[in-house]
Amino acid sequence: MVPPDTLTKQTRDLLDAADFSQRIVEAYNEGTADRGLPADIDVARSLIPAGTGALRDFSYIAPEFPAFDQSRCVGCMECVTECPDTAILAKVVEEDLLESEIAKISNPQDKEFSRSRFAKTTKYYETPKKKGDKGGHFGLFVDPSKCKGCGECVEVCGEHQALSMISKNDENLGQYQRAFQLYEKLPETPAKYIQEKVLADMMLAGRSLLFVGGAGSCMGCGEATTIRMMLAATGFLYGPESVGIVAATGCNTVFSSTYPYNPFLVPWTNSLFENAAADALGVRLRWDQAGLRDKKLWAPGGDGAMYDIGFQSLSRLLASGLDINVLVLDTQVYSNTGGQSSTSTFMGQDTKMSAHGKVQKGKTEHRKELAQIALMHPDTFVAQTTPAHINHFYRAIMGANEYNGPSLVVAYATCMPEHGVADNMASHQAKLAVDSRAFPLFIHDPRKGERLSERLSLQGNPAQKDDWYKNPKTGEVIDFVYFARTEGRFMKQFDKNGNPSDMMLKAQEGRLRNWRRLQELAGII
Repeated sequence: MVPPDTLTKQTRDLLDAADFSQRIVEAYNEGTADRGLPADIDVARSLIPAGTGALRDFSYIAPEFPAFDQSRCVGCMECVTECPDTAILAKVVEEDLLESEIAKISNPQDKEFSRSRFAKTTKYYETPKKKGDKGGHFGLFVDPSKCKGCGECVEVCGEHQALSMISKNDENLGQYQRAFQLYEKLPETPAKYIQEKVLADMMLAGRSLLFVGGAGSCMGCGEATTIRMMLAATGFLYGPESVGIVAATGCNTVFSSTYPYNPFLVPWTNSLFENAAADALGVRLRWDQAGLRDKKLWAPGGDGAMYDIGFQSLSRLLASGLDINVLVLDTQVYSNTGGQSSTSTFMGQDTKMSAHGKVQKGKTEHRKELAQIALMHPDTFVAQTTPAHINHFYRAIMGANEYNGPSLVVAYATCMPEHGVADNMASHQAKLAVDSRAFPLFIHDPRKGERLSERLSLQGNPAQKDDWYKNPKTGEVIDFVYFARTEGRFMKQFDKNGNPSDMMLKAQEGRLRNWRRLQELAGII
């Protein structure tokens, strides 16, 4: 985030997008960079042009990618929203335009395949028709150069079963590539098809797609989805030029700045995790001084940046009264350093520095409740949410952006390797964390009243007045032990018959006490 007027002409020339992609990115894509490229000034100043991640090709990563059944699609947009890699995208196209574009495709097989990308849904086709308007065809496209094959899109499609994973081969890979070229040629979705009350529709707009993919995150990464959705909500409402990011060192900065690939289309910088909040304070003050008070500033960071070593800096930010939004990527471990425990780690969790053994049965301390601590800072907007709860997450981000003051959004970010879950399960596990009271949802908005019970809403949690939620179909209690059985990080807390350990029961008691405390603060009990 270096001001352009401080750069030398040589640096500006080197950062020209076309030159950078041809001279540098191509060399990295071909594997010749280490032998043929000299050290240059952009490397010396840690500068990466915006959006170079779009030039990265992951098509060789996975043996599978998603197939689309147009007859089953309802246009819910969950797959587009939850994809961590911007690898599945949608557009709504009016019928006459679609027919004219498909008519231009000469190859009969490609023509048929491209047509199969579009569905006539009630939402975009039948309802507008009934209102006397043109019906829109909902097109869903997979970018094979960005898809890592995690399968989360298939998981979130759920009962609709419009998506399924199929084996990749040279023939269908070529078809997907050519079909995605059609997506890129088509105009943006007309505004009349984007229902602002249906928050998932935001990613139909080009101004929302500020994370282009090409990041080196793990397959199915919960952090990447969280960042994509934050940028989508901000870009949709305020425009792509309206936001900047000061990130704390962690997984998010590593997978987003592996030279020369940058997935962001917004100004972005990262600092050490212990002082990202202080860095953001400086940027905000400089922007305000320059008359950029309306520009949105987001400071994303993980457990170290916000829960632990950077906690004092964060607290100072929240007490400053300045208009800065903090996004906590809560993985319950230091994922970037191989799964070390942090104060956000759950009791009983098996991690580095709190390994499960004969004497110590995993982490023995209770989890720090950062969002609740933030409530005690004066006039601070606070939310605890997950990207799997799309409407709640977007309302939290929109509320933080609207609030003229410090905001803290703590988002559950499933870490596949450290949580011990499959690559396609980020959204599923985040939902289960909420249902089991492991990670309750809430929004605290200081504008709602003077009392905590007026400001704090637990809307979005199931069975808000009860201790535990029960599955309405089976009657099974969804408690913390139920949640822990589904993740590898708690595996050692169960014997061969599946019985939970005393440590596991103690952890469950702690989660119930935390839930009851929230109920009390919200005036429910």
